[in-house]
Amino acid sequence: MTGLGLYIHIPYCRSKCGYCSFNSVPWPGDGPDDYLDAVLAEMAQVAGGWGSDRVFTSLFIGGGTPTVYDGRALARLLAACRTQFCWIDDPEITIETNPNTVTAANLASSRAAGANRLSIGVQAFDDRLLAVIGRSHSVAQAVQAVTLARQTGFSNLNLDLIYGLPTQSLDEWRQSLNAALDLSPDHLALYELTIETGTLFAERQSRGELPLPDDDTVAEMAELGHELLARHGYLRYEISNYARPGSECRHNQNYWRNGSYVGLGAGAVSSFDGLRLKNIDNPAEYMARVQAGSVAFQDGEALGLSASFRETVIMGLRMLAGVSLASLRQRYGIEPQTYYGETLKKLRDRGLVEVDDERLWLTPKGLPVANQVLSELV
Repeated sequence: MTGLGLYIHIPYCRSKCGYCSFNSVPWPGDGPDDYLDAVLAEMAQVAGGWGSDRVFTSLFIGGGTPTVYDGRALARLLAACRTQFCWIDDPEITIETNPNTVTAANLASSRAAGANRLSIGVQAFDDRLLAVIGRSHSVAQAVQAVTLARQTGFSNLNLDLIYGLPTQSLDEWRQSLNAALDLSPDHLALYELTIETGTLFAERQSRGELPLPDDDTVAEMAELGHELLARHGYLRYEISNYARPGSECRHNQNYWRNGSYVGLGAGAVSSFDGLRLKNIDNPAEYMARVQAGSVAFQDGEALGLSASFRETVIMGLRMLAGVSLASLRQRYGIEPQTYYGETLKKLRDRGLVEVDDERLWLTPKGLPVANQVLSELV
């Protein structure tokens, strides 16, 4: 099930990782209460406007690290979400966390307030590699976080892992995968490390100080992930995401289908029926604007029909099921074969995409080079 989503951004972390390009800032203690006050004020604005007559199916509190806040603060935020907006009977409610901010108390409070899915950013089950990439937690803390999550009633649990890390070997990646599988998560996200402009890793790479695995090793890592997870019963439903049947992330599926969603908080993005708004990144400026009764967004974009069609195709092709042609006809009145013409024919001839009467999708040959394929359909 997919549908209208609500996203809340918490921009605070215990520390900033070298590879991280997300809108986040270090915060050594508990998150500041005045930031949550601002989010609640923005929530009231949206709930009284665009969100007043819509039914939401998923909530994702991400960051940053939302669990820098204690359980009472998170419960307050969750309670406001549940009362300000209308929801289906069984919404998916996810909280993102890092292992060194997980406590039994904050998990129990969040679970009691309605959270039913936890996403833990582990990244590697290897203390040496965690230090290399600047993570501030240990493997033991990651295992403890999973244990506490299960003990407090989280039956839907995701673990994030990254491969292609500096100095990482294929055997070390295998060990991380096996350690994750031993914990029996319901969902796994396996991301290839990308070096983003403006990060510490980008600076180190520019100075020749970032010893990354070669392309062939990274490709072997990706293939190893596919094989091991399939062997353990996880279905790959998106380029980087795997789930036990029924545990696919509803919230992210709505993104990939280019659905509507509301984003609250510093740097959050909203998509209101095709109108995209982005909030100001700086948390202090965000709080000042909202507390003054002003809108939080600073940028807006309204995509035309063709641009929205292309975006829906590109995002939808990230899912292994591909894009429904019926939904494209209903939404845009456009056929991919007609729109893309010779470009799509060439991709089919190369065995990278396939299309039938019902859908368009990436082939097994196209998946490893998805970025190149999608760039031709922009």
